[in-house]
Amino acid sequence: MINLELYKVFYTVARCGSLTKAAEELYISQPAVSQAIKQLEAQLGTPLFKRMHKGIELTAQGGEVIIGDVGRALNILGGVEDKLAERRGSPAGTLRIGASETIFQYILSDKIVGYHRLYPQVKIELIEDTTPRIVDSLLADRCDVGFLNLPIALDPAIKVVDSVALLDDIFVAGRAYDHLKGKELTVWDLEKYPLLFIDANTVARASIMHFADSLGVDLSPAIEVDGWGFMKQLVERGMGIGCIPRQYAERRLNDGSLFELNVTPSLPPRSIGMAMLKNANTPFSVRLFIKFFDHLSERDKKV
Repeated sequence: MINLELYKVFYTVARCGSLTKAAEELYISQPAVSQAIKQLEAQLGTPLFKRMHKGIELTAQGGEVIIGDVGRALNILGGVEDKLAERRGSPAGTLRIGASETIFQYILSDKIVGYHRLYPQVKIELIEDTTPRIVDSLLADRCDVGFLNLPIALDPAIKVVDSVALLDDIFVAGRAYDHLKGKELTVWDLEKYPLLFIDANTVARASIMHFADSLGVDLSPAIEVDGWGFMKQLVERGMGIGCIPRQYAERRLNDGSLFELNVTPSLPPRSIGMAMLKNANTPFSVRLFIKFFDHLSERDKKV
């Protein structure tokens, strides 16, 4: 008799390329994953994986032969369960959402809470990472829907289905720079001040550098930080002028601990895009989550 759970474990290990990662995704122990693979290999009479220096790979005589059929079979069975769930109007399973910590905090938190209140039976898995790594998670089927900082070059297998928010990058300062309040500045004036920028390996930083290069201005940071929260703290304490999306600094702008500098020309707005795999079945639970963004205004939907 066919044990579908063994094939599910096999397919998850193949996707993750690691017994440990597969165990985390399946919420079982690593020994249980290893035992399931051994049991399936015994049933099929062939090894399915070979151990490599960095993880494991499918064997040519076993794993590579069956991986395609197993994936298609599990996808069909998942579609059957999903159709029944849709007919009942009751989604089930796991909703896997990928985004950066900041996008979760400022853009998605209300949507996720609202979704959970309506559909508490759906398990929500939050995959927190940078935009490029969220794209990798989508491609590896470790994520159902990803929220990406745009613009970014995308793999042809990924599609951006909507723009869920606009981000306006602005220059902000704390009380140490009160003498700049209301003063008209140009981006060239900023060369005279210590600047705080987000880490270089981010879409936000790339956007700032592209903007500066297009104008021929040298906006070299005095300090690089790896998170917006820490940047706000440093700017508030007078460490320099920071560049941050207005949407991420609203509380401090409203309470006066930070203020926006009047800088021209202003940086072009950026988008946060909702991305998914092309030509993939979208589970009922995912489609219901996407509906939480249907109320977006026409302005918000522009990429």
